[in-house]
Amino acid sequence: METMVMSNKQVIFRDYVTGFLSESDLLINSTTVNLKVPAGSMTALVKNLYLSCDPYMRNRMRKPDPSSPATALSFVPGKPISGFGVSKVMDSGHPDYKEGDLLWGAVGWEEYSVITPIPNIHFKIHHTDVPLSHYTGLLGMPGMTAYAGFYEICSPKKGETVFVSAASGAVGQLVGQFAKLMGCYVVGSAGSKEKVDLLKNKFGFDDAFNYKEENDLNAALKRCFPVGIDIYFENVGGKMLDAVILNMRPHGRIAACGMISQYNLQVPEAVYNLWLITYKRIRIQGFNTIDYLPKYSEFLEFVLPYIRQGKITYVEDVADGLENAPAALVGLFHGKNVGKQLVVVSRDLDWGQVSNC
Repeated sequence: METMVMSNKQVIFRDYVTGFLSESDLLINSTTVNLKVPAGSMTALVKNLYLSCDPYMRNRMRKPDPSSPATALSFVPGKPISGFGVSKVMDSGHPDYKEGDLLWGAVGWEEYSVITPIPNIHFKIHHTDVPLSHYTGLLGMPGMTAYAGFYEICSPKKGETVFVSAASGAVGQLVGQFAKLMGCYVVGSAGSKEKVDLLKNKFGFDDAFNYKEENDLNAALKRCFPVGIDIYFENVGGKMLDAVILNMRPHGRIAACGMISQYNLQVPEAVYNLWLITYKRIRIQGFNTIDYLPKYSEFLEFVLPYIRQGKITYVEDVADGLENAPAALVGLFHGKNVGKQLVVVSRDLDWGQVSNC
């Protein structure tokens, strides 16, 4: 029996990583994939169009450690890495997905993936009047992260003061805009003049500063927040978190979304001012977006009107081609991206070159 197959380029995880991630830790390989799923299967063959580069992926490159929940889903050496992406269904045995459907969710870092669609992990795309690439960010996992972290964890009130670190990234740029919609005073930090200008001139932050140019983060925060900080959306950790705690107001809230400054360190930085959370009655809460994905439809109802009215904007940093995916991912940890980092795997929704064997 003749089987239709196609070549399938993949990004392979070389081995567990200690220290800073480098491009050599990720290899480009080519294999083949069957263009039909097995009869009676609940799987779907999807063509990946866009892949999302996200900081949490670095933690999946650690050697599994039973004492650390961060390594519970470590990548397997010699296998493709995985993450969130936007895809088109090419063949399906799953009753909820048919050929031609668009979806976003967990896929391999490869041209084609065979997935078993899982509710609240894979989402059919119904709104195509916005760029499909937005489902890697604004309308995907990062957007849901900003929504859940700000509204569910921080419980914001009009007039409160809000600080966002890594504010020009995939999540931070949205948190700042959500806060402005609430009538809050918002300041962001970023790592270049270009990013600071973006925060103030495009995303509408009230103020912003380049943390690399500040010798004293505590002084920088006091300058921007003379009355203190009510809400901190934490994306960085380390010295920034330490300085923020000094400047938090009583009953302040910290949504711990991520701590990108710590992911590549073998010995994490200490946070010396943590004892102040008792006296200031500060609430720090970590969260995982996976827990909030059942609220995705609620998020869409909230955010789509703002997008269509031009009240929310989004900046993407696009790498072209799967072969450039390793460099794009590594660049996150050196601040090279401006906005949401994503990889275009294919701009063509057709099948492409098919071979018979």
